[in-house]
Amino acid sequence: MKNLIESSGFKINALLIMMTIFCFSLSAFRYYISDTKVFLFLNWNLFLAWIPLLLSSFILAFRIRSTISLIFIIVVWILFFPNSPYILTDLFHLRARNGIPIWYDLIVILSYAWTGLICGFISLNDIEKRLSDYGKTNIINGVTVLFLFMSSFGVYLGRFLRWNSWDVLNNPFGLFSDIVVRFIYPMEYTKTWGVTVLMGIMLNFMYFTFKWAGINNEKELQSEDKSLNGMEQF
Repeated sequence: MKNLIESSGFKINALLIMMTIFCFSLSAFRYYISDTKVFLFLNWNLFLAWIPLLLSSFILAFRIRSTISLIFIIVVWILFFPNSPYILTDLFHLRARNGIPIWYDLIVILSYAWTGLICGFISLNDIEKRLSDYGKTNIINGVTVLFLFMSSFGVYLGRFLRWNSWDVLNNPFGLFSDIVVRFIYPMEYTKTWGVTVLMGIMLNFMYFTFKWAGINNEKELQSEDKSLNGMEQF
């Protein structure tokens, strides 16, 4: 039990749960003070951002071995993964409103955006760990970069065209049509590719900073443990 509590996975999940409760408390307090439902939709967006993390955790926890099952879960994960960085675009809703100072609303949106983004990054890191059994590090890094650009394209579809993950089932032909036309006539949709490329680059910088900072910390802790063990033996 002690080892479980001290594990990094337990600490991260506990922190994410606390962050989620903090976000909910901010929106609940805002609703109580202003009696308006302006930012209650952020709770739904954050729920959607949790889905990729739940899927990736399921893959690791149950050690999915079936290739078909693994591919199916990852495809579903790809559909929901854009919901994590999507909350960043909810900053579009930030403006002065009566009764609530704008600085409070900024903290509300940033809290949700950060929590959703971390859920997404941890889930992506989980997927990387699982895919590492099937390819070399450089290939997996390339796939990760692709996933992040696909995610930014998904954010564009959600924010500007108002599509969501469920529309793959609700209106697949309409969604497919909007996607295909942008690949056939890319020069007519410069906004699409501007958002996709620039946000994709930003997400890649953010994710690999998040990932490599964590790796460096683990190496430092391991080296410290080895040093302490060496001193004890001495």
